[in-house]
Amino acid sequence: MDARQDAPLWEPTPERVAATNLRRFMDEAGRRAGRSFADFATLHHWSIEDRAAFWRLVWDWGRVIGEPGATVLEAGDRMPGARFFPGARLNYAENLLRKRNPGDALVFRGEDKVRRRLSWAELYNQVSRLAQAMKADGIGPGDRVGGIVANMPEAIIGLLAASTIGAVWSSCSPDFGVKGVLDRFGQIEPKLMLAVDGYYYNGKVFDNVDKTREIAAALPSLERTVIVPYVGGRVAADAFPGAIGYAAYTEPHAPRDIEFARLPFGHPLYIMYSSGTTGVPKCIVHGAGGSLLKHIVEQQLHCDLKAGDRLFYFTTCGWMMWNWLVSGLASGATLLLYDGSPFHPSGNALFDFADDERMTHFGTSAKYIDSVLKAGLEPIKTHNLATVRYLSSTGSPLSPEGFDFVYRGIKRDLFMASISGGTDIMGCFVMGDPIGPVWRGEIAAPVLGMAVDVFRDDGRRAADEEKGELVCTRAFPSMPLSFWNDAGDAKYHAAYFERFPNVWCHGDYAARTRHGGFVIYGRSDAVLNPGGVRIGTAEIYRQVEQIPEVLESLVIAQEWQNDVRVVLFVKLREGMKLGDALIQRINRQIRANASPRHVPARIVQVPDIPRTKSGKIVELAVREVVHGRPVKNVEALANPEALRHFRDRPELRT
Repeated sequence: MDARQDAPLWEPTPERVAATNLRRFMDEAGRRAGRSFADFATLHHWSIEDRAAFWRLVWDWGRVIGEPGATVLEAGDRMPGARFFPGARLNYAENLLRKRNPGDALVFRGEDKVRRRLSWAELYNQVSRLAQAMKADGIGPGDRVGGIVANMPEAIIGLLAASTIGAVWSSCSPDFGVKGVLDRFGQIEPKLMLAVDGYYYNGKVFDNVDKTREIAAALPSLERTVIVPYVGGRVAADAFPGAIGYAAYTEPHAPRDIEFARLPFGHPLYIMYSSGTTGVPKCIVHGAGGSLLKHIVEQQLHCDLKAGDRLFYFTTCGWMMWNWLVSGLASGATLLLYDGSPFHPSGNALFDFADDERMTHFGTSAKYIDSVLKAGLEPIKTHNLATVRYLSSTGSPLSPEGFDFVYRGIKRDLFMASISGGTDIMGCFVMGDPIGPVWRGEIAAPVLGMAVDVFRDDGRRAADEEKGELVCTRAFPSMPLSFWNDAGDAKYHAAYFERFPNVWCHGDYAARTRHGGFVIYGRSDAVLNPGGVRIGTAEIYRQVEQIPEVLESLVIAQEWQNDVRVVLFVKLREGMKLGDALIQRINRQIRANASPRHVPARIVQVPDIPRTKSGKIVELAVREVVHGRPVKNVEALANPEALRHFRDRPELRT
C-alpha cells in the first residue's frame, strides 16, 4: 500500500455535518433502532446487519410513492435469490415527476451549438404526450423501447414515458456503430426506437439518419422509429419506411394527467450492457424499485443531494452514470445535461457550465481530471465555482495526485469523492462519506446497505492494506433481475458467483485502508502477474501519469518465455518521440515509487490508446491483439482504429 499523508485533504465543519442529509438520516435511524449512531461506520454496520429495517427507512426517507407491502426482505441469505419488497407496487417515473412547477427540471447544452431548458411542468407535459403516443402505438408493460440518443431532454423524456407504461428502456449513445447497436438491440428486440438525427462532437456535425435506417432494417421486432431533431437533419416521416418525426409522433396528443402503471418492485426498468470488448455484450436487466432505492441512498446520503440542487454528470446515454443521473429528479434536483466533447470549444466548457448554471454537484471521470491537469488548466484561478460543493470522479481509479489537483487546481472547499461500482449493480459499492474526511488516494467508505469487503484467493477476508478481490457478501436491492435470454441464469451465476459461493465477486482488485475506506487497483482480469507477483494496473498508471510528456498509457502482461512480462504503451504529447532518456525517467519513476517488479520490460510509443464508449481503457482487448488473438467486439470501442497500433510490434519480439 502506498504511503499517504497523515492529514486529510478536507474535513467538514461541525456546522456542515449537522446540515447533511446523512446526519439527519442517522438521527432517524437511531430513533427507529432505539440506539444512537455516532459515526458513519456504526450506521453502515447497522445497514447491513438489519437490512430490512434499513431499506424500509430508505423507502420512507425518500418518500417513495407507492405501496411498500408488508415484507421488506425474503430469502435474504440467498444471493441471487433474495427478494426485496416482494409485495410492493410502484412506478419509477411517478417518483421522478412529482413536481409540475415553472422551475428548472432540465438544463441542456450541446457543446456551443444548442442551449435549452425545460421546467418541471414542461417535462411532465412532454412525458405525458410521448407516453400517450407510445400507448397508441401498442407499447405496453414489458415491451422494449430502444434509444440511440444524445444526452439531451428527449432521452430523459423517452425513458420516463416508457417507464410510466411499464415498458423497458435501453439506450446507446449515437456514436455507436451499426454493429455495436445491433449487438445490443438485436438481443432484446425493441418494438419502438427513438433515434437522434445526428450529434455534435468537437465542433463537428455527425449525421445519424443513414445509420439508423440500416439499424432499423436489421431489427425485425421494430415497428416504429421516431427521429428526434437535434442537429437539423432529416426528421420527416419519409426518412425511411417506419420512421416518423418526433413532433409528428407526439403532436396528436395533448398533455394530461399521466396514468402511472404501478407495478411490482422487481418489474424491469432498464436493460444495460457489459462493455462487450471480449464478446457480445451481456444484457443486464435491472428492476425499477431496486434502481430507485439504490440511487436514493447514493445521491441523498452519500452525495448530500437535496431538493433544489443542480446535479451534473459528464456522461453519455450508453453509460450507467446517465441512468444514475436521471434519478436525481426523484430528489427534486435540477439536472444539468451536457452532450459532446468536454474540451470544445476549450477545456473550460464544463467549468463555464458550472458557473453559468450554479452547479452544486460536479460529476466526471478520473480521465477528465487528469486531462485538465495535463492541459495546464487551473479553474481555481479562472472560475468562481462558488456553488459547487461536491465533486465526484469515477470510470477508473483516481490517483492520489488527481486528488491533490482537485484541491490545488479546482477548488479547496469541496467535498470530493472518488466512487466505484458498475453497470452490473446500477450504482456503487464504495463512495464518499460527507460527514468524514477526504483522504488522499482513497475511496472513503462502503455504500450504506452494501456488505463490501476484500477477499483473498482462498475466500478468507484479507487484512487491511492487503490486496484482493472486491466482494459483497450480502444481497442488495439493485442486483440484476437476470441477464436477458440467459437460460437457468447460467451466465449470471458465472459472472458473479462462480469464484466464491453466495458471494458477489465484482472483478475489481482492491484493498481496505486503515481509515475504513478502499483503494481500487484495477480490474482483476487485467492484473499483471510477472514472476507470480500480482500487480494492479493502477499502480503503474499512477506513476506514469506524473511524467509530463505522457498524455495516456496502457499496460498489459505479455506472455513471454513460460511467464509473463510487463509491457507499457504510452501516448506522448504531440511531436514528442520516445527515446532512451524518457524510457529511463519512466522506469526510475516506477522503480522509486512502486517497486522493481512494476518496472516494464518494454515501453512502446503508440499514437492512440483504445477506449470504450464510456472512456475506459481496454487492457484486455490490447492484450488479445498483442498475442495475435481476435477481439470479438470492436464495436464496443469509441476508437477501434487504435487497435492497429498494437499489432505486430517489433519491440515485442525480443
